[in-house]
Amino acid sequence: MAKRIAVRAKPGARAHGPWTSRYDPGVPAELEYPDAGVHELLDDAAESYPEATATIYFGRRRTYRALHRDVVRFAAGLRALGVRPGDRVALMLPNCPQFLIAFYATLRIGAVVVPCNPLYTPREIAHQLSDAGAETIVVLSRIYPVIRAARADTPLRTVIVTNIKEGMPPVTKLLFTLAKERKDGHRQAFAGDPGAIAFAAVLRSPGDGAPAAVDPNDLAVLQYTGGTTGVPKAAMLSHRALLANTLQSRAWFNDLVDGRDTMMAVMPLFHVYGLTTVMNMGVQAAAALILEPQFDLGRVLADTQKFRPKLFHGAPRIYNAIVNAPDAAKYDLRSIEACISGSAPLMLETARKFKTMTGGNLVEGYGLTEASPVTHCNPVFTESLNRIGTIGLAFPDTETRIVDLETGERDVTPGDAGELVIRGPQLMDGYYKKPDETATTLRNGWLFTGDIATMDADGYVTIVDRKKELIIVSGFNVYPREVEEALSRHPEVVEAAAIGVPHPIKGEEVKAFVVRKPGGIVTAEELIAFCRESLAPFKVPKAIEFRDTLPKTLIGKVLRRQLADEDATARAQWKPDSASSR
Repeated sequence: MAKRIAVRAKPGARAHGPWTSRYDPGVPAELEYPDAGVHELLDDAAESYPEATATIYFGRRRTYRALHRDVVRFAAGLRALGVRPGDRVALMLPNCPQFLIAFYATLRIGAVVVPCNPLYTPREIAHQLSDAGAETIVVLSRIYPVIRAARADTPLRTVIVTNIKEGMPPVTKLLFTLAKERKDGHRQAFAGDPGAIAFAAVLRSPGDGAPAAVDPNDLAVLQYTGGTTGVPKAAMLSHRALLANTLQSRAWFNDLVDGRDTMMAVMPLFHVYGLTTVMNMGVQAAAALILEPQFDLGRVLADTQKFRPKLFHGAPRIYNAIVNAPDAAKYDLRSIEACISGSAPLMLETARKFKTMTGGNLVEGYGLTEASPVTHCNPVFTESLNRIGTIGLAFPDTETRIVDLETGERDVTPGDAGELVIRGPQLMDGYYKKPDETATTLRNGWLFTGDIATMDADGYVTIVDRKKELIIVSGFNVYPREVEEALSRHPEVVEAAAIGVPHPIKGEEVKAFVVRKPGGIVTAEELIAFCRESLAPFKVPKAIEFRDTLPKTLIGKVLRRQLADEDATARAQWKPDSASSR
């Protein structure tokens, strides 16, 4: 049976730029996009491949027929609780079957999903729920105390509580109940709390689970930005935008076989990267998703060997952990054929080691919340190791320009740095309740990314750095990424981050934070001398601080802003007589 929501090349497709000639064979320059809702991805998969495995969770397999049945039941339960089209339903869950059930059920009845980070504090989640206007939330039992503490400052009426063990196989569930549930805080009392109800009870609710009438332009997800450069904002992502990016992503991986292949789902589904390129793309392909609630290296390696995923999307921190794991060689990882690395720069050495270890092609991609999120990626099969350091080519139907930093109106000379701007069907409709910021970011149909980039004659784009994190030393621009890459080439450096710190004459100078490899003894002076070999004098760090780890977002993006804030605090507290202790 032909799927309604499938990758189809647009008849008479035209190239949007020189980059389309560099695509892998079979990747079209333009696609057709159906008038459908995101939840119809699951309808398609369940109708066409009902017995195909949808999820693998602690070894337990669930078919697309069973997943779809639970989605319909949960949709009926949400309706019975009073959730109506346009209402906001927040999800504060790790990667588990309940996330998929709640996500597609919410969209099925025309409501809007608000994904939330399970690591948020009461203050952070209260802000997000209030800003979104969410009256319903689905939350993991272990996190329920956070919601209880935050609830008074939110519009919440209904709290649906689920346990991480729901969906586990019987024996694993029993062992978890006996050994971990109470000790790790998963057993939380909520009976009697106003509006609190068990996830399982919602699944048993009688009622109508039929799909609502959904227009492709309707709001599907309020996806909050990471907030690394300020207060998080909600990008308004329509069904149209999310479906477009799902099909663009699937077109890029055109060797997936519907109803047969398996994907690793370790990237958080509440983050737009995991939401689109793992969950939605996996469901579109009726693939089996290996759900990992968190990145546990041993479990991920074991599950890769046992369940043999073809695709393994992740972040550099995950791939670095795998290639540097002493026990990784004990596992058979050769099922992996392709991976997109996102959220942080991918080092060539990591890609090479990963290729040697798994046989899979690891390529760097690029995206942002405001674009659902993927806009660029390196070809997976034809040039997988040739262009490491670039974010690759613009996706099908995606246009790219590099414009001057001053006005944003003039295209710069090829090879020169400027701001990366993007146009395509996957763009957000704007920031929720923030018209001024929307007008700054979306101009004449173009998304201004805030990233400084270059583009070569073939259309390959290289991110130089964030516009807001540019370091200016004596009037000269210094991009933190080039300093970090120089440091990362040293054999004893695991990772590095560079920031600008105040200087009375130069305005700013460069300071770096470095994590050494275990047992590493390289000194700050040696690293500074090492940088002088490849960087202009004004780019060389004047100070290096060693740390055991660097602060990161959940998906692995280094928080330079936090490092800068910590450094500023330390400088404010420093006194001359304490110099010997610094």
